Amino acid sequence: MRETAWPFWLAHGIDREDDGRAIGFHEFLSLDDLRCVADYRRLRVVTRQTFVFSEALAAGMTEAEEAVTLGLHYLRTHAFDAAGGYHWRFDLDGRVMDPKRDLYDHAFVLLALSTAMKVRPDPVLRAEALALDDYLHRAFPHPAGGYGESLPASLPRRQNPHMHLLEACLAASEAFEDSPFLDRADGIVTLFLTRMFHAEEGALAEYFDDGLVAHREHGRFAVEPGHHSEWVWLLDWYAHRCAVIGRPVRSAVATAIRQLNDFVDRFGIHPTTGGLVDVLSSDGSLVSGSQRLWPQTERLKAEILRPDATETRILKAFAVLRDYITPAPRGLWMEQREADGSFSPTPAPASSLYHLTSAYTVAARTLRSFVT
Repeated sequence: MRETAWPFWLAHGIDREDDGRAIGFHEFLSLDDLRCVADYRRLRVVTRQTFVFSEALAAGMTEAEEAVTLGLHYLRTHAFDAAGGYHWRFDLDGRVMDPKRDLYDHAFVLLALSTAMKVRPDPVLRAEALALDDYLHRAFPHPAGGYGESLPASLPRRQNPHMHLLEACLAASEAFEDSPFLDRADGIVTLFLTRMFHAEEGALAEYFDDGLVAHREHGRFAVEPGHHSEWVWLLDWYAHRCAVIGRPVRSAVATAIRQLNDFVDRFGIHPTTGGLVDVLSSDGSLVSGSQRLWPQTERLKAEILRPDATETRILKAFAVLRDYITPAPRGLWMEQREADGSFSPTPAPASSLYHLTSAYTVAARTLRSFVT
């Protein structure tokens, strides 16, 4: 990441005026000519790239400072609405194309602010994070539990935005002392244990109706193994964060971690490539055997953090992830592997750099701690 990927995306992933002034982040880069033909920018990419380059700066890459500054400036100048929340999509000049408020992307705003705080301590970041928390808890609570998908409201409801809001709340609880964010994390973990994770099947549902009842067809619901692995990482982080302040953790958390891993072990691994497949049914039957990059990054974290971790499993997960990087131009990756094992030559989305950054930084920190 330090020697290749982060410098590459600093050089090619930032959109600049003719005079060199940075004005935004590219949505993706093609594998052949490194071009981005998108005529829009997304809040998701702005926030994820702010996270990425904050982590790069924390790792000693001082030239990432410009990208962190760009991300925070874009959030404050173009994305933020004084009436509340952050806009969703913009044209290349920063004008709002879609003012929708999206829960998933607001979670990444909080993550960006929290991660930037590690390298750019500033009371303004704390104020922005607390204002965002206040907005989310005024505008997004759902009467059936959890948070609504967006404003205006939309269906289906998903576990995914809640998962990333948990991630952001955990990061914020570390970045901003004496804040409500660990309490927010408690609420999301409770929602996961009581409504989203189905212990009888050992599986996490992806989609829900307005009452937060899992969508089922023929008695089965959709499962994404990559999200199982992602929740393993987050529940482990949550348990450790609680331990730091002496807060007890329910035994159901450890049980869920074991069941999430067990489901992946039994059903989630492609028999030929060894990659984590994209979609299953809750009975373990295959829905989509393609294998995107991001589940492989989450699997690496889960293999390192699982209570029964072994060097063999960790190295297998790392080897699978490396398979996506080796065939691509330096600094890029193959975004999707098809069910037959071949890679699709699609552009590399900037949003996936978040997953790679998270996987390698979590791996480095955890394994360093384990070794010492």
